[in-house]
Amino acid sequence: MEYIFHNLFWGDDFMDSEQRKKIIEKYLESYNSFHIEQMIKLLDKEIVFRNYSNGELTAETKGIDEFRTLAEKSAKVFSNRHQTMIDYQEIDDRVKIQIEYEATLAMDLPNGLNRGDKLQLKGTSIFRFHDGKLLLIEDFS
Repeated sequence: MEYIFHNLFWGDDFMDSEQRKKIIEKYLESYNSFHIEQMIKLLDKEIVFRNYSNGELTAETKGIDEFRTLAEKSAKVFSNRHQTMIDYQEIDDRVKIQIEYEATLAMDLPNGLNRGDKLQLKGTSIFRFHDGKLLLIEDFS
């Protein structure tokens, strides 16, 4: 019965809550340390990534190659960055986390922010899994 119930929400991907949480923690650790190859190892080859800021879609990638390109560009923008998970919830077939984000810019940006400026944001990230890897990442700030 537990397997049938599990499959309603998680498909054939029989991972428990602790396994999903560990993958997300490893993803955040890799992100924080600019370790792009380690991030890539956690992703399904069909990964979809979306970033929303103030309700608007600001970035979207489909597939590992597009994700890698965006991750490499993004890494050059910051001299340091840190996402901290402050809440974790499983909702249907997704995991939703609340994050606190701090970063320092490594370059001037067209929007008027300058090198050395510090960013502090709170946001939400949503994850879906497939075969033990991240299939969807949506960031909202």
